[in-house]
Amino acid sequence: MTDDLVAAEEKPQPIPPMPPLPAPPAGPFPPTRTQKAPGLALLLSVIFPGIGQVYNGQPAKALVFFFGLVGSIYATAEIGPFPFAFLIPFLYLYNILDAYRSADVLNARAAGGAAVAEEDALESPAWGGGLVLLGLLLLLNNLGYLNLAALRDYWPVLLIVTGGVLLYGSVRRRKDAGDAGRP
Repeated sequence: MTDDLVAAEEKPQPIPPMPPLPAPPAGPFPPTRTQKAPGLALLLSVIFPGIGQVYNGQPAKALVFFFGLVGSIYATAEIGPFPFAFLIPFLYLYNILDAYRSADVLNARAAGGAAVAEEDALESPAWGGGLVLLGLLLLLNNLGYLNLAALRDYWPVLLIVTGGVLLYGSVRRRKDAGDAGRP
């Protein structure tokens, strides 16, 4: 009799069913951690350049905006006001607009709605490369291997190179789009 009692105690007991999951909250977006408030991103970037990008989860972009602004101020003081003084408001305003736009793009991607026509490089390696280049230039200037003040007459070369890169990219995209339509 005791053997029957022990055998009955060793039998596994059935597991009670799990309670049902709660209903998802109503709203246009499913609750995710990637939703960002574009207005808050904009406000943070107004207060301090780059903080809106940090809020959006883009720290490399934030550092580029911050050090770009600091580099522009440094260049204005050390090299000369023209053209570097014009970069200060440009970088500041672009930083604000970028924070707002990036928050919108992140929200659209999180919503899984229509495809977002946005570059895939919200946090691309180019931002890190920009920081490396800026840091290298400033280090070479500080160590005396490069005299940035002597380059003030050659700043238009930067415009020429930038224009050439933009022109090349535009022609290349048009050519690729034309080739894609051919059988």
